[in-house]
Amino acid sequence: MLYTVKDVSELSGVTIKTLHHYHKIGLLMPCETSEAGYRLYGMKELERLQHILFYRELDFPLEKIKRLLEGPAERPELLAEQKNEMVARKHRLERLIQTMDEALKCAAKGESMDTSNMFKGFESEEAWKAALEEQNRHLKQTYDYDMLEEKTIDVDEMNEKAMEAMQFMKGMADRLVNGVRYDHEDVRLLIRKHLDYMNGSGTVTAASDFAAQTRFFVSDEFHRHMLESQQTGLAYYLCFAAEAFAAE
Repeated sequence: MLYTVKDVSELSGVTIKTLHHYHKIGLLMPCETSEAGYRLYGMKELERLQHILFYRELDFPLEKIKRLLEGPAERPELLAEQKNEMVARKHRLERLIQTMDEALKCAAKGESMDTSNMFKGFESEEAWKAALEEQNRHLKQTYDYDMLEEKTIDVDEMNEKAMEAMQFMKGMADRLVNGVRYDHEDVRLLIRKHLDYMNGSGTVTAASDFAAQTRFFVSDEFHRHMLESQQTGLAYYLCFAAEAFAAE
């Protein structure tokens, strides 16, 4: 049985415009075209679309999805890999939701959350590696860089660094929302404190290094999405602020 673009759209919930885009970039091609010029799709194409939607749910960019689907893996292997990805994400989200529930309870009472509970989901090296798994996979697939290879994670140190980074990003996001210019002294002071902390904790980072890092965050879809999901425009605001700070 063959399906038109309209049929596939109704079956999958994917808009016709998106299906046309997938065709245009070579991600999902119709199996044939009717005499009237209609794109037609068979079961093989529907299965491929299912894989595409699974990967999109995992926030994989289209170019990466195309590379993965053009690889040697057969459908059972792809489904198994996608399931493992989703189960890992599910576990990470469950841990974060537990911590979030505690944060909400404290916020409702007007209390500050106990710092020992702020990263309760990351109380072990295994938990941290699981939390970093998706980011590390992206770095390996895209840049052939494994940030966890043969690395032992100091849980207390990672929790402390994560807490400082979270507070820094929240401070930057708050200033963005409140309309503070990226080159304002208040923003520069926030960056200076962040770099002082990083250098003091053993991560030697010059202002130029930090600016280069923020440029990478903007150019890389995975990291840009991480920042933009926290606050729209944050990736670019951070980059402009870091560039201005480095130019001092």
